[in-house]
Amino acid sequence: MTQPPKNLGKKQQKALAHLDRNLQLCREFLNDWLLFNQILSAYPAESANKAELENQFLKIKSKLAREHQILRESLGQDYKLDGNTMNIVAGATNLEAIFSQSEIAVKKLQGEWHRAFISINETLGGLEDKRSRVLGGEKVFVGGLDSPAAGGRGMSDKAKKTVIIIVVVLILIGIMAGVPQIRQMYMDAYQDLFGG
Repeated sequence: MTQPPKNLGKKQQKALAHLDRNLQLCREFLNDWLLFNQILSAYPAESANKAELENQFLKIKSKLAREHQILRESLGQDYKLDGNTMNIVAGATNLEAIFSQSEIAVKKLQGEWHRAFISINETLGGLEDKRSRVLGGEKVFVGGLDSPAAGGRGMSDKAKKTVIIIVVVLILIGIMAGVPQIRQMYMDAYQDLFGG
């Protein structure tokens, strides 16, 4: 990746760094998703070393599961992968079991793999678009980032507590002002405490 332009603010530079990391994670996941399919496709060939392919298949499944969890957490709301992606990996226990099924079941698995492949590419495209927009100086929301380039995702927990306390106090003041009996009760309590 290129160096970020110097005219970007700190939040945008942070967003750009986060996007670059997410792009790297997504590309790695995509490459491993392709390898998953290559191994799957190579298994039925008569000349295939089935034991070696089974070993590679189990390794790539484990790697995909680890990468998927990291990618999902890092992308936050930018995570747009097909919900069935990890079901495909989990359901494909081993190559022998996959190819002992009917041809229709194998074709279905391949179709699901392609849908997930498209979804991964869409996510990658969305991240690349956001990166371009940040480089162009635009403020964009970046999922998975605590303080996104858009200038904040909302109030901090401390600010929320402060607002809640203020609202409760205002409601109590409103009730005291609007209901004479309650107002008199508080005025009497105030006078008892502070003399008056």
